[in-house]
Amino acid sequence: MTVSTDVGDDDGPTQRERLDLLVTDVATTLMGVVASDMVSTTEGVLDDLRHFFGVDHVSLRHTDHHLRASVLIAESPPRSATSHPDPSDIIYFESAGPVVEWAEQGVEPRVERPGGEAGGVSFLAAPLVSGDRPTGFLNLSKSGDRAFSNAEVDAMRAIAALFAQLKARIEAEERLLYTAQHDDLTGLSNRRALLEYMEQRLQAGQPGPVATLFIDLDRLKALNDFLGHTAGDQFIHALAKRLRDQTDPHDMIARLGGDEFVIVPAKPMTAAEAEKEAERVRQLVGERVVLGGEKVSRSVSIGVAVGTPGQTSVTDVLRQADHAVLAAKTAGGNGIAVFTDELRTMYALRDDVELHLRHAVENNALLLHYQPEVDLRTGKILAVEALVRWQHPTRGLLLPGTFIEVAEATNVAGELGRWVIREACQQFAQWRAQGMALDLVMRINVSPVQLVSLDFVSTVAKVLMEFGLAGSSICLEITEHVVVQDLSRTRITLEGLRRIGVQVAIDDFGTGYSSLSHLKALTVGALKVDQGFVHRLGHDTDDLAIVKSIVGLAKSFDLDLVAEGVETEIAARTLVDLGCYRAQGFLLSRPLPPVEIAKLLKVGSLPLNFLDRRNVS
Repeated sequence: MTVSTDVGDDDGPTQRERLDLLVTDVATTLMGVVASDMVSTTEGVLDDLRHFFGVDHVSLRHTDHHLRASVLIAESPPRSATSHPDPSDIIYFESAGPVVEWAEQGVEPRVERPGGEAGGVSFLAAPLVSGDRPTGFLNLSKSGDRAFSNAEVDAMRAIAALFAQLKARIEAEERLLYTAQHDDLTGLSNRRALLEYMEQRLQAGQPGPVATLFIDLDRLKALNDFLGHTAGDQFIHALAKRLRDQTDPHDMIARLGGDEFVIVPAKPMTAAEAEKEAERVRQLVGERVVLGGEKVSRSVSIGVAVGTPGQTSVTDVLRQADHAVLAAKTAGGNGIAVFTDELRTMYALRDDVELHLRHAVENNALLLHYQPEVDLRTGKILAVEALVRWQHPTRGLLLPGTFIEVAEATNVAGELGRWVIREACQQFAQWRAQGMALDLVMRINVSPVQLVSLDFVSTVAKVLMEFGLAGSSICLEITEHVVVQDLSRTRITLEGLRRIGVQVAIDDFGTGYSSLSHLKALTVGALKVDQGFVHRLGHDTDDLAIVKSIVGLAKSFDLDLVAEGVETEIAARTLVDLGCYRAQGFLLSRPLPPVEIAKLLKVGSLPLNFLDRRNVS
């Protein structure tokens, strides 16, 4: 800002014109000021004011009404402080001199000249006013006697008003910025602020490694259900305060929403050091919180990932930490998992699957293999189970364990399930048209998403009609935990399937005993013993007792019983001894593609020579 410094001796037009030009120049200069350059720009304006008015010192101070103090923002020329901090930077009103004391309440300019108690200094103080409240003042001072004309007082009043507007605008922008970068409930940083911070930390040349702790509370919903969502919010708020109070004040702590938090320690940490810090945080979070007279606590799962500045992106580090916390929760929760090369391989596959699965379903990249179910006494094939596979273009043949969970998590399960039912029924109809599988049952697995779908029964009925199949030739398999999870919805669906003649079996039976009491109420025709119990038959007395009880249960309810996962001869012989004659597993046959299974269907049975052996280890 460049203005004339020729100050007149009266209130004539020439001086007013120069003063008007000064005010205009200050307004233009302050118009584009932002928070980051406010102080430096203000110092430049104060320099110009000092030269224009021919005074010794110019200062801008803001009022902190909460502290009841005047805070120095900028001055010209800057004083050489003899101590740090300089006591004049913050002056409390209760111990201030007359000028600063005036600034707490004064809304009109104040002028003082030498003489009496004023000493040898002349000054003009123009208040910054917002509404009717003083927010600071702009002060000109000169040693000796200096008269300030009315025009100069008016000009300083106008310039002070510009600085008041600037202060209000900067504060409003800072409030907006704070709101944009902080979580409403906790006051912690939000995702946006976290990403900006991590971008800076992971730039090349920054100190590293940069550790990230991804925190996910275990079962917060249970607390909300018990005490209500307000109490849940109070718990989150108390937890956030605890994290803030008991971590390094320079650490980045962000709430991503819900019950998820991220901590990025300010100091560099290796994976081992970050894991120790995560354990400290896990114990810290686990301490009880008092809410409405109740002492409550939640355990927490924490995923740890470490990035290298200049080599690792923010997206990669957060994804790795997210994968690690998922691994911790999958392991049962209340634990810590560090992202490793093993997890990298596993989740690279998961990410690939998530990205391409829908396309695979829509473009017939999936296929079905079929595993026979046989009578262990005769080897006769009684049924075949349709098992989905994915012929991945780069990873080869993928088994359902690789992609079913992803399908359920990404809302592809319903579409995938409909494809499996239609494909299996079409293949079954082709076999029957060729004179095969006339007295067999086709078993098809059903996902939880399908089971609770309102149009599921009608969809199955349409497929059966399309391929001319009787409902009794199809058995849909549902897992036991689904039955327990939503009994009322399951009962409605099963009743609808019964009306169209479709059989239903409970798969993986034995892993959720809470469903035993509901067997009478469910229209199911078969139980399939979970393979985990079958694998160890002949070697584990506990598993033997469980399978024996399931055999008795099936007989009591007049249900068919099928053993899954028969892989050893001793397991097969034990099942026969227990009275469980239907089985499937690798000992009998692996799942086979349609052409191969068709060869077995033409024969109609499998050889079971092992049943005649006497010495089975």
